[in-house]
Amino acid sequence: LGTWRMGESRADATREVAALVLGLDLGMTLIDTAEMYGEGGAEEIVAKALQGRRDDAFIVSKVYPQNAGAKSAPAACERSLKRLRTDRIDLYLLHWPGSIPIAETVEAFERLREAGKIVRWEVSNFDTRAMRSLEATKNGGHCATNQVLYNLSERGVEFDLLPWCAGRQMPVMAYSPVNQGALATHRKLSALAAAHDVTAAQLALAWTMRDPRVITIPKSSTLARVDENRRAAALVLTPDVTRQLDGLFPP
Repeated sequence: LGTWRMGESRADATREVAALVLGLDLGMTLIDTAEMYGEGGAEEIVAKALQGRRDDAFIVSKVYPQNAGAKSAPAACERSLKRLRTDRIDLYLLHWPGSIPIAETVEAFERLREAGKIVRWEVSNFDTRAMRSLEATKNGGHCATNQVLYNLSERGVEFDLLPWCAGRQMPVMAYSPVNQGALATHRKLSALAAAHDVTAAQLALAWTMRDPRVITIPKSSTLARVDENRRAAALVLTPDVTRQLDGLFPP
């Protein structure tokens, strides 16, 4: 369950909380958020959705690059914990590479992990070169995963980053798996999906999940769409459909 653009409007809060609650009820237990989303507002939405059921969810949150220093990272983490109303974050990310040395960020993350504030840490928007640099850093091998842009129309990570991560048994998290809704209304994708009695969005999500090492985090504040997304997990793409998708969206 993604939460980008949540927590930005009080008028939408009830609907957003309900969407996350439904997702949890349907077994979508990983919730991805960030201090950047709604400047903390999305984390507060997550807290409301998890009221009385914190242990049902795997919380992922992210720190701004400018807040990823030796002193600033612990402070940012405490603010996220307060907004999330929890005692730990299951997976804490560096949102994207910044000017603070990665070694300093890793050290800060390791201290947070040892203190029990976070359970694991990872990075986001790191290309292969950045991942190699991270791996060469002390404790860099503790990175749990890399969250990147990945969908049918954005396949660049397939060339080197996905194989690099696979070689290290490192899963990848795919954000914007429906390309911010563009794939849900793609004419040719919609025609192919209709031929198989599914929606274009479901086909796009199933495609990202064809590899068990890829975790996909679609965001929706609409109950019907949350249910639609959940049902995509049951789809298994045949080789023929995969070939047709490669034809529509060449790697």
